Amino acid sequence: MKIVVLDGYTENPGDLSWEPLRALGELTVYDRSSLTDGQEAIDRIGDAEVVLTNKTPITRQVLDACPGIKYIATLATGYNVVDVACCRERGIPVSNVPVYGTYSVSQFAIALLLEICHHIGHHSETVYQGKWEHCQDWCYWDYPLIELEGKTLGLIGLGNIGRHTAAIGAALGMQVIAYDAWQNDEGRKAAEYVELDDLFARADVIALHMPLLPFNTGIINKENIAKMKDGVIIINNSRGQMIVEQDLADALNSGKVAAAGLDVVSTEPIRGDNPLLKAKNCIITPHMSWGAKESRQRIMDCTVENVRAYLAGKPQNVVNG
Repeated sequence: MKIVVLDGYTENPGDLSWEPLRALGELTVYDRSSLTDGQEAIDRIGDAEVVLTNKTPITRQVLDACPGIKYIATLATGYNVVDVACCRERGIPVSNVPVYGTYSVSQFAIALLLEICHHIGHHSETVYQGKWEHCQDWCYWDYPLIELEGKTLGLIGLGNIGRHTAAIGAALGMQVIAYDAWQNDEGRKAAEYVELDDLFARADVIALHMPLLPFNTGIINKENIAKMKDGVIIINNSRGQMIVEQDLADALNSGKVAAAGLDVVSTEPIRGDNPLLKAKNCIITPHMSWGAKESRQRIMDCTVENVRAYLAGKPQNVVNG
């Protein structure tokens, strides 16, 4: 049985092993692929039965040209790059990795927040540049320092990642509130459930921790920003499409939003004309909050088990069943 990995480098840049997957079939791994050239994907898949993808689209065109495909697994939680409806029509199960980055992603969300609060990287650079050595005072800071104790953290989304972010926020002395349409007892232990407009009105910090859905696409827009406190901080390491980027840039430049910490943008890699690149007080990192080795090892382990389950005739983590 032939197995092909279309874009394996970000999952495994060399510090993990493909051998457990190689043990399951004739494996070919491509490091990178074009995200727009469907013919490249077709050529690489050929007559493979099992296809693994991270961000390479598997469209109806690809499926038409590769009738040998019997199973698709995403090296991620998101599966929007796969035409799952077409796969359902053809009886092709599509599996994902439902949980892998809970700890890393929640940790990174708080890291973005703490960088906004203290600008540690900036101040370290000024020391190496000689500013402290030549300072007439014994200390200095170039940005206001923010203490989080007593402030309100508003989470849009209270799933696994949201609950872990809530726990860290509570450990920092923050009051934690959350909006989530799917409320449960675990969530109630982590935060106070509130309505969305209540969250906008009360939160000093708003963090996005939801999968991209029709209702939350563009949820951070000028109308909702207007409902927020002056000086609110916005954190997003979920999906960039949840933010109307020009609206956030305008709010940052006006000071309505004090700062933003973003690990995702609407088009990735980021384009040079993204308005957030010129906005005030905006930290942008390159969609890396999932990338700790421990998280990527969980992706690898789960993917191997997904393929093994398919081969045993019992596909698991199927998103188009």
